[in-house]
Amino acid sequence: MKKKQIAITLGIMCFLLTIALCVQIKTMNSANSTVSQSLADNELRDEVLRMKEKYDNAYRDLANAQKELEKVRQEATQNDSTAEAKEQALRENNMILGRTDVQGEGVEVILEDAASTSSSLNASDQIIHFSDIQLVVNELANAGAEAIEINGQRLVNTSSITCEGNIIRINGERIGTPFYIRAIGSQSRLYGALTRAGSILDAIAYYGNRAEVTKVDNIVISRYSGTLNYEYLKEDK
Repeated sequence: MKKKQIAITLGIMCFLLTIALCVQIKTMNSANSTVSQSLADNELRDEVLRMKEKYDNAYRDLANAQKELEKVRQEATQNDSTAEAKEQALRENNMILGRTDVQGEGVEVILEDAASTSSSLNASDQIIHFSDIQLVVNELANAGAEAIEINGQRLVNTSSITCEGNIIRINGERIGTPFYIRAIGSQSRLYGALTRAGSILDAIAYYGNRAEVTKVDNIVISRYSGTLNYEYLKEDK
């Protein structure tokens, strides 16, 4: 009988020890998995930071190189009227293409989702869509805007405004509300195009969205930071 009790006791102890070992192994595996995931996240974050640093350095080097090139051009054309005319034409073309920072009078438009929703209106109409932005840009372009920028993104002839679900991208960069659209051009024409009766801003504001336009005496718009590639465009000889 005593041997039987000892056997039962040893069996219970072995069972409990087995359970304890299983729990410990599971805990260790979970901890190792958490550590591995944390290390992977840290490595990914470090890689993103390294790539951003390389991009910032390359962008800074490009800006410095462009300044040096501009200085060389100015020195080379100081005593040559023909070269000066060509240099002036080059500067004007670069402004049109969006390759340089520009400034001038114009307007600033602010678009923002409705602060509060109304049950009597369609909820989709109470947020700013990429099509609203496109219509405002088209209105400005039709009114003679010479340079347009949206949330710091300069629009050029190859720019795109796209929508991916709830995400709006301009020049491939994600932007969000509120949207600040700045345009250089005749204040009276730009402002008049956006404030006339039945304008696109009236249509946007009808649903409670913020749609405002203000005249600005001096707007500064930065140059396009991307690369302009022309694969099919060639000079007609």
